[in-house]
Amino acid sequence: MHSLAQEIQGFSKNHLKKQSTRVTTVTGRKLLETRSDEGHVEQVQELEEEPGCGFVEDKSLDLQVGAVRPFLLLASQDAAHDIDTLQRCKVSHVLNVAYGVSNLFPDQLVYKTLQILDLPDTEITSYLEECSSFIDQAREKDGVVLVHCNAGVSRSSSVVIGYLMLREGLTFDDAYSQVKQARPSIRPNPGFYEQLQHYKP
Repeated sequence: MHSLAQEIQGFSKNHLKKQSTRVTTVTGRKLLETRSDEGHVEQVQELEEEPGCGFVEDKSLDLQVGAVRPFLLLASQDAAHDIDTLQRCKVSHVLNVAYGVSNLFPDQLVYKTLQILDLPDTEITSYLEECSSFIDQAREKDGVVLVHCNAGVSRSSSVVIGYLMLREGLTFDDAYSQVKQARPSIRPNPGFYEQLQHYKP
């Protein structure tokens, strides 16, 4: 009969479960890092997405660019980060109204960044004058402005709708339908929608 002390001694360190850490990289890859006792990373394996959580991440890039006007385009950050798309659309200026999305081509394009949160109580209309001035500057230089947020659905579409109301005197309904025609996936969050409905430039 072993004593408990002998049993503990006989239990080699190799039997101990290695410490594994789940890591999600900036690009969204999920990795499992296994560390040795000394804390060095021994093994990194890519995890498959767990089934059954009901949310399927769309890995495909959204490079659809909606032309609201010849000088005014609306898209997601994917298009804003794709130099081929930008060149094909003759983009010269980029209005980035996302939060935490970097501008990749500062040497080639003129950028304006406003870190706007996509929350219903964010006052989107308070940004419209500044955004519209930037769009006007590009237009005066015969440039083409790409307006984007993360998905090109709520913040950037609200800014473009607001621009049409502010600069062209369109009603909310007309501005909304023209922007939706250019980019069918738009959906300003309920707060932005309501603010724009009541917006009096």
